Amino acid sequence: MVLLGLFFLNEESTPTAYSIIICAAVMTLYFFLTITPKPVYLYVAITILLLVLGVIETGNPFTFLLLMFVALLAANQLESKPFKGLIALTAACLLGLFFIMEIEMSVYVYILLFYLLALQVNGLWTKREVQRSLYEELLGEYRKLKRVALVTEEEARYQERTKIARDIHDSVGHKLTALLMQLEILSIKQGPEHYNELKELAKESLEETRFAVRTLKDREHEGIATILQLIKKLEAESHIIVQFTTKQGILTERLTNKQSVMLYRVIQEGLTNAMRHAHSREIQVVLGKTADGNMEFIVKNRIHKKEPYKEGFGLTNMRMRVEELAGTLAVYQTDEQFVIKGKIPLVKR
Repeated sequence: MVLLGLFFLNEESTPTAYSIIICAAVMTLYFFLTITPKPVYLYVAITILLLVLGVIETGNPFTFLLLMFVALLAANQLESKPFKGLIALTAACLLGLFFIMEIEMSVYVYILLFYLLALQVNGLWTKREVQRSLYEELLGEYRKLKRVALVTEEEARYQERTKIARDIHDSVGHKLTALLMQLEILSIKQGPEHYNELKELAKESLEETRFAVRTLKDREHEGIATILQLIKKLEAESHIIVQFTTKQGILTERLTNKQSVMLYRVIQEGLTNAMRHAHSREIQVVLGKTADGNMEFIVKNRIHKKEPYKEGFGLTNMRMRVEELAGTLAVYQTDEQFVIKGKIPLVKR
């Protein structure tokens, strides 16, 4: 568009002040096309200005090239109905100019043929958008079904673990308790020195059984392990690539249940946010320790263009989760990346 405008201004004929003003207005409207919610009005204004320019600069072929270029842009941006209206308006105005300015019939026919081609391009683009919308809808339903299946599987696993824990508690735990009581009775009758070792062994077995029952009944919230499962699931469902990196011996650190849940949810939200807004399928997740002994997590993804952003519900909820555990969260963007960076205190050994 800019090059064609420069070509127009560099013609041998000296452009008038009106021509320069119209060119400036056209270029200004052109740069607003990508940000306006209803570009059809800008396309109509640009087309009218170019037609007026054609009347002022009679015989300048670049006017028609600019009109065709605008039509080609509109074919790839407008929906079918408004684009057909734009083409009808342009064709009617050109027909009027054909009689007023005595334009050669061949030129008018060529332009009409080009507009017919643009209509075909717009039809293909519209079909592609419909297919893309349908694909996104089907993909959303697929992800929803996968999540439902995952939740159902986890619930079934939890119920099975609870049943096993109850069976162990009712059978093995009861028998060990009965055995311990029998040993106590025998130690009273025959002296504790003969049964101390057996009593300690029975007590240890009972404690280990109780620990196993508690472990089976608790839901799995092993933060880093579940994060790996999350990344694996998202890569399979969404075809993204997650570069997961651990640093400074973070794998050996103990996390409380609350910290594990927080870490899982925060990284889940960070990955979801990157999937929605990133212009790249590559996401980086880094876990490590800071110099003062805190756990640090970073989620980064590339951005196409640095633009102002507003923290929505997801990022606000993420910040609240981190601050509940006396941590801090920073969300910012550089010229090339969107970064979520947080840290929480680790459990002191």
